[in-house]
Amino acid sequence: MAKISPASIKYSIVADFVADGPFQKPDVIGALFGQTEGLLGSDMELRELQKEGKIGRIEVELVTVNGKTTGEIIIPTALDKTETTIIAASLETIDKIGPTDAKITIRDISDVRGSKRDYIMERAKALLARIKNEGMDSSEMGTELRESARVAKVVEYGPEGLAAGPNIDDEKELIVVEGRADVVNMLKNGIKNVIGMQGTRFPKTITKLGETKELTLFVDGDRGGNLIAQNVCDNAKVVYIAQAPDGKEVEELQQKELLQALRKKVPADVFLRKSGSSLTETGRLNGNVFRRALTDDDISKLREIASEIKGKNVLVLNESLEIVKNVSVSRLDSVDSADAFVLMAASAGASVIRVAEKLKAKAIAAKIFDKGLVSDVKLISL
Repeated sequence: MAKISPASIKYSIVADFVADGPFQKPDVIGALFGQTEGLLGSDMELRELQKEGKIGRIEVELVTVNGKTTGEIIIPTALDKTETTIIAASLETIDKIGPTDAKITIRDISDVRGSKRDYIMERAKALLARIKNEGMDSSEMGTELRESARVAKVVEYGPEGLAAGPNIDDEKELIVVEGRADVVNMLKNGIKNVIGMQGTRFPKTITKLGETKELTLFVDGDRGGNLIAQNVCDNAKVVYIAQAPDGKEVEELQQKELLQALRKKVPADVFLRKSGSSLTETGRLNGNVFRRALTDDDISKLREIASEIKGKNVLVLNESLEIVKNVSVSRLDSVDSADAFVLMAASAGASVIRVAEKLKAKAIAAKIFDKGLVSDVKLISL
């Protein structure tokens, strides 16, 4: 009988079994070979595969308690993924072990090589780090120190604690980006007159800076960037707008790409005219509040949340579909429109519609709607 080499093992089949009576390990092995014989053809016989070294030693552990036997079977294989899963599935057809009825269930098929690859990767990282630390030349050290110094210069600016470059109060021109990661990338590449907005609500600090600085907005190269451009221009005085290449984000651009994009900046009104037709395709802008589109998953989640509706109160949900308020209809006017992405109620009538439109909510979800309601706000039946 050929023995399987540990180095050639690819997968390990792990199965659990339970039987109504007592028996020994050889009974399990006999059931495996006997009840799968002729099932898959001669080239997939367990006995032949073991002789050829394609299946290793079958390990069995069992215990008998109160006349009932349970245990585990482990079968190492050098077969490919498809053949291994076929062998595993065939084990579940075994219905007797020894003289007793039994049931075998596959618990897991693990890739033995996966743990080896994980070890190799972690060890390689450690070895690479050692090489870098011990063998870094002077130019590499200088580059790393310069980049570290640039990133270290990220400061918090304004009451919102916006990520920004150093000394932006001394700058006449500022580049406004979406978030902290964008700021870090800009500083890493030597561009210091930068500030990030970071957050779903528009920071008042940017509006104030627009009154005294020449602002250039730098957005990602996607429709989300177009929508943010419109929102920022609605809230602050923006002179120019630059955009990353199609499909790319500011935070992932190299220095050459950053500089090229900034050189291609255009007046804000020109940018908005060109991108305006796409703003209505994925969402809408309600005053100064951008509302993302609702997905099928969002609607499913709303129906799950419906159990939270109590009495005549209205639930106010933000864009993450988190409940931020639970108020009566008469108190809806006090809700911040930035939080009112969806309103949920047991019953929605004209009064709820009116407040939803005022808050510029994306949708109203209710179990019952009054007849004849017409609104630009999306109505979702729960």
